[in-house]
Amino acid sequence: MTNRFFCFGLGYSAIALAERLQAEGWSIAGTCRSAEKQSELSARGWSIFRFDRDMALPDGALDGVTHLLASVPPDEAGDPVLDEAGAAIRAAADGMAWIGYLSTTGVYGDRDGDWVDETSDLIPTGARGERRKNAEAGWLELGRDTGVPVHLFRLAGIYGPGRNALETVKKGQARRIDKPGQVFSRIHRDDITAILRASIDRPNAGAAYNCCDDNPAPPEEVIAHASTLLGVEPPPLVPFEDAELSPMARSFYRDNKRVSNRRIKDELGVTLAWPDYRQALKAML
Repeated sequence: MTNRFFCFGLGYSAIALAERLQAEGWSIAGTCRSAEKQSELSARGWSIFRFDRDMALPDGALDGVTHLLASVPPDEAGDPVLDEAGAAIRAAADGMAWIGYLSTTGVYGDRDGDWVDETSDLIPTGARGERRKNAEAGWLELGRDTGVPVHLFRLAGIYGPGRNALETVKKGQARRIDKPGQVFSRIHRDDITAILRASIDRPNAGAAYNCCDDNPAPPEEVIAHASTLLGVEPPPLVPFEDAELSPMARSFYRDNKRVSNRRIKDELGVTLAWPDYRQALKAML
């Protein structure tokens, strides 16, 4: 039987996994919101459906699906996939071997720079993190109800081809915000693909995995390094208190933590292709 991968929300990270699975002979299906993207993804030979709270999933869209990934973020009303397609997933669950949900490390909240791992309490600091926490609980409940192994992937800041500090500097959009002691974890898109693929081969119902590299680092350090690689002067440091940031950008600085990735290595056997942003940025020059 041919494995069939279905993704709710075929975006930057999920497309990379779909491409890998297609290369292995899997059939690919999933959702997007716009007609333009539907046409673009369909041209790859994928079965693409438009879906959101206002566009229902067509009957039969999940027929034959063996592996399902959800990458649609929750909104103020909850998780759109669980709310609008949960019944369809449950109806198709007998044929499924694996479900993954892409969450964020924001569910851990602020730890004042201390380390967290997958056993740490979930104490999000804002509404977005709280919605993620609730969505995780909803997906785990679906797994318990259906018997399909559900897995949570808590992603750090995502970067990769076309989306990285080099591009930000080249576009003149880079800023260096000085907030002493602040660090962020990050993860290259290639390594997200590797983690998800490893989990598919090793289902473990209810498992959560932190998806991040080995080097939590100050964001201004990353911009400075990208500037050095490009041979340009880094933007000046601006004190956090004086920085004109959007409410969303400011909310990211509310959380300060270092995220452990030991479980993806010990349990899934993952070796990160890009354990440090310096190596990755140099390779993307």
